[in-house]
Amino acid sequence: MCQLFALNSNAPTEVTFAFTGFSARGGATGEHADGFGLAFHDGAACRHFVDDGRASDAALACFLRQHAIRARTVLAHIRKATQGSVQLSNCHPFVREWQGRHWSFCHNGDLKDFHPRMNGSHLPVGDTDSERAFCFMLQELRRRFRRRVAPGWQVLAPVVAELAADISRHGVFNFVLSDGQAMYAHGATRLHAVQRKHPFATAHLVDRDLALDLGAANGPHDRMVLVATEPLTRNEPWAPFAEGELRVFVDGEQVWQAAPKRLPVRVESARGAPAIASVLAA
Repeated sequence: MCQLFALNSNAPTEVTFAFTGFSARGGATGEHADGFGLAFHDGAACRHFVDDGRASDAALACFLRQHAIRARTVLAHIRKATQGSVQLSNCHPFVREWQGRHWSFCHNGDLKDFHPRMNGSHLPVGDTDSERAFCFMLQELRRRFRRRVAPGWQVLAPVVAELAADISRHGVFNFVLSDGQAMYAHGATRLHAVQRKHPFATAHLVDRDLALDLGAANGPHDRMVLVATEPLTRNEPWAPFAEGELRVFVDGEQVWQAAPKRLPVRVESARGAPAIASVLAA
């Protein structure tokens, strides 16, 4: 199956270091060589890059490893095809517009016999179960929230958790979803997260012989959360999601959680001082 990586931060952050390790799994240290992509959220819009080559050595991946693009939320994906051919239209992240914002989505897993009724508001371009699930989720959000202004994450989170549980009946449904305001991450089988904040450590990649002094790259009020299928660094306290757990992240903090067979729990965040946007790196 595929692998996921995502970041949510309280100020624009570059992910060249993390993507250097993650992209190695796309054909060098891992077998996920059927395409890759990234979505960089900046306000209501996002910059979107996909390629059906190997993330470990494709020209586009090399460019993205060497040229920093800063964003508050980043979604990345490397693909090992289980459904759908190896082609550009099947590469994640998938991006659609709803309520005047770009939504991006990455999936790791395999959904069997998942053919929901589509009303035409959002339709797949490729032929993967992943894109079908994304379009169905946006279709249902649009159906339930018909107001002109999209509701905030406080209202959306329980509905996303409900949709995730429903779709998960068809198979493995690990995913990351974002509209640039909040990041929703669902761990069905295997997903990990770590928060970085002051005092920052020196991070060592698992897949490359490379380290980064995070303290030199970030300010004292900066914070970020990284989510990945497998931990990207070997010396940070990555923690696994519970099976079926949905977490919501805003400004580099977890703000909401829904565990399976439990009531959703709101996590109050302690807001720090404004971040220094020019120095963040992950």
